[in-house]
Amino acid sequence: MFLIVGLGNPGSEYTGTRHNIGFGLVDLAAKKYNIVINRIKFKGEYGEGKIGNEKVVLLKPQTYMNLSGESLAEVVKFYKIPLENIIVIYDDMSLQLGRLRIRPKGSSGGHNGIKSIIKCLGSDTFPRIKIGVGQPKGDWISHVMGKFNSDDRNKIDTVYDQVLLAIETIVSKGIDEAMNKFNSFSA
Repeated sequence: MFLIVGLGNPGSEYTGTRHNIGFGLVDLAAKKYNIVINRIKFKGEYGEGKIGNEKVVLLKPQTYMNLSGESLAEVVKFYKIPLENIIVIYDDMSLQLGRLRIRPKGSSGGHNGIKSIIKCLGSDTFPRIKIGVGQPKGDWISHVMGKFNSDDRNKIDTVYDQVLLAIETIVSKGIDEAMNKFNSFSA
């Protein structure tokens, strides 16, 4: 069983923002794999289904970004999911807009959602897919809480397609194969 977590903030005012890339990807995965996300538990919204032959849980924590680990940790404990079967998807300002980077472990890189997950799991050894949203031209809060212009949106939509393929690859063939195939991708 795999847990696929998209990081974001609940509420319509955050829909479509850079910081909610993870939520957007979980919604696309749900649509692609016919998984209904309609359960409210574990401080999040989630649904169960399959990707290929593997059972998966898709999760959107509803704790706000800075407490994402609380929701994720509850799901991990309930389903007894090994850390290597968690895939966390989130925005990364240190990556150029449209870049994709997959890592099997690592520090938070200053991302508060990842800090929370590391704290709640007691480990930084879980796969993650980072999506570049670029460096801010002004303050970083306005940047991550801002929405994409139409050119940037087109780039992000292209990245979304690749992330869905990367998730499939991690689930079916492992993270090493996914890193080899997708870490050089840039929209």
